[in-house]
Amino acid sequence: MIKKVVIIGPESTGKSTLCEQLSAHYRTTWVKEYAREYLLANGTQYTFENLLDVAKGQIIKEESGLQSLKHDESHADSRLVFIDTDMYVMKVWCEFVFDKCHHWILNTIVERKYDLYLLCNVDLPWVKDELREYPDLANREKLYHHYKDIMVNQPVLWIDINGYYEERLQKAIDAVNEIM
Repeated sequence: MIKKVVIIGPESTGKSTLCEQLSAHYRTTWVKEYAREYLLANGTQYTFENLLDVAKGQIIKEESGLQSLKHDESHADSRLVFIDTDMYVMKVWCEFVFDKCHHWILNTIVERKYDLYLLCNVDLPWVKDELREYPDLANREKLYHHYKDIMVNQPVLWIDINGYYEERLQKAIDAVNEIM
């Protein structure tokens, strides 16, 4: 059975970096965030309906990653996959920007099962890139607390990931080792 570890949190909190580091450490695969791919291809002016397309694309990307892991013997630990972003991220994004969320996203949250959440804190410096929207600490903290509220009120084990990159990686490794 494949253990699925999801890395979530506000933008520019090291989610993708942590996924890449963990996949290298465990010699397994990780599922990249579909939103970056979508926004780079379609532009940063998005609608509420576009976020449903992003959400569905994320699930397709996740399923594809899981299928390839099941059939690829080259990974040392094919019982483990890291996922950069899930439907909780889509829920927060929809609600933060549009004050509502697609029912499809909410239903998918209930249907999908994961083994561990790593919630990345906002204590890393914000790094500008062409897709990021919230450089101010007040919004970053507001978003972080929204994620934390979600984590507290759902049943899956979750760990707050904070500190600098090396400390974050070690906390994540310790949490993943616990579920293995």
